[in-house]
Amino acid sequence: MLAKGEKYGSADIGKGKTVVLDYSSPNVAKPFHIGHLGTTVIGHSLKKLHEFAGYKCVGINHLGDWGTQFGKLIVAYRKWGSREEVEKKEIDELVALYVKFHEEAELHPELNDEARVEFTKLEHHDEENIKLWRWFIDISLREYKKTYDQLGITFDSYKGESFYYDKVPAVVEELREKGLLKHDDGAEIVDLEKYGMPPCLILKKDGSSIYPSRDIAAAIYRKKTYDFDKCIYVTSAGQSLHFAQWFKVVELMGYDWYRGLVHVPYGTVSINGTKLATRTGNVILLRDLFAESAEKVREITRTKNPDMPEAELDDIAEKVGVGAIVFYYLSNNRIKDINFMLEDALSYDGNTGPYVQYTYARICSLLSRAGGEVGMPEGGYALGTPEEHELLKLISVFPDRVLAALRDYEPSVITRYIIDLTASYNRFYHNCQILNAEDARVRASRLALSAAVKTVIGTALDLICMKKTEKI
Repeated sequence: MLAKGEKYGSADIGKGKTVVLDYSSPNVAKPFHIGHLGTTVIGHSLKKLHEFAGYKCVGINHLGDWGTQFGKLIVAYRKWGSREEVEKKEIDELVALYVKFHEEAELHPELNDEARVEFTKLEHHDEENIKLWRWFIDISLREYKKTYDQLGITFDSYKGESFYYDKVPAVVEELREKGLLKHDDGAEIVDLEKYGMPPCLILKKDGSSIYPSRDIAAAIYRKKTYDFDKCIYVTSAGQSLHFAQWFKVVELMGYDWYRGLVHVPYGTVSINGTKLATRTGNVILLRDLFAESAEKVREITRTKNPDMPEAELDDIAEKVGVGAIVFYYLSNNRIKDINFMLEDALSYDGNTGPYVQYTYARICSLLSRAGGEVGMPEGGYALGTPEEHELLKLISVFPDRVLAALRDYEPSVITRYIIDLTASYNRFYHNCQILNAEDARVRASRLALSAAVKTVIGTALDLICMKKTEKI
């Protein structure tokens, strides 16, 4: 295992195969809040798991950069906004304008008509509206990328809904030629009654496209561009019917690659039982949650290490603070609804991110104090205690856990494995002498075992989007 190092647990089942993963995908000009955490960290973890199994992966951030909300935002900006305020406050000001629009529209419903007019102008490439739209996107992406940097997440493509807008007519024409389209009260649909589903809406009454038609266009483009074996969509469970509908439409169109379309749903998240809504401004921004978490870790670390340099303190605070939130989320089965409690996530006791990172740092410190290289001692390993056997068994099942997480699209399999491994190591650490072992062969064996555990924990943390720290 030590010889394989960080490759231990990897596989080649994906060799020669391509997987496209569509995840995160925030709506432009709306805040990146805790509700986006699931799709972002589940999606990126699945990307890392597939890469670890030998697949070529393409991570796509399918931005919500098209739709009637831009008509609302354009109206709000022109009525109540200013360029100076937007440049100064960036996405916070865009969110404030969006919330203001909905508040005013409650009193003046005609604002919704104005918004529809402005979005129609955008669809017809009105120069001023296009400029505003692109500006809103640029401002939003600057904000989103700050969060992605904190999570260590990058994407291979940021092609959003707008990219596929002009590809929808070809899809509509194909559906019509294949006899799949039906008129329904002015709209165009694909009837799915015989498959136990409501009709799939392709074009609205006014002839404009809607999510299913754009998603079908995107899937066809991705198949032609990447020739994927699987295209995975990570979204909330509330969208399950939507995906089932348009997946069925792709099948009815005669594309056999529909079998590679996979929807990975996850449950809702709330803070102290409160759900989130952008329209009312009732959101917990991820950047604020990360900052609060990092500050609490900073205070704890400063108390324990008063002489630690500021730069090192900041680095640990961010890695442990952000990691605590990611670990808390991914320790749950993805389909479960989560009530997020920051105090629980930040605990250094129990099944938490800080506990795991503390254990990793403990092993790093131990190996540093031991000095020299770690390897097989003369005469072979001497590992005979129950604690050692338990650790060896857990290390041996890591490759199986990776495959199980892949099979079920379930990162929590890895998170729970990390919890088991760190708990087992801490029992070993407390019950077995390591540096002070009387027998040199036993000492070397236990150091090698510690190094193996460190490697596996490190690899597993990387698979669930957590940054490691060698000191806490």
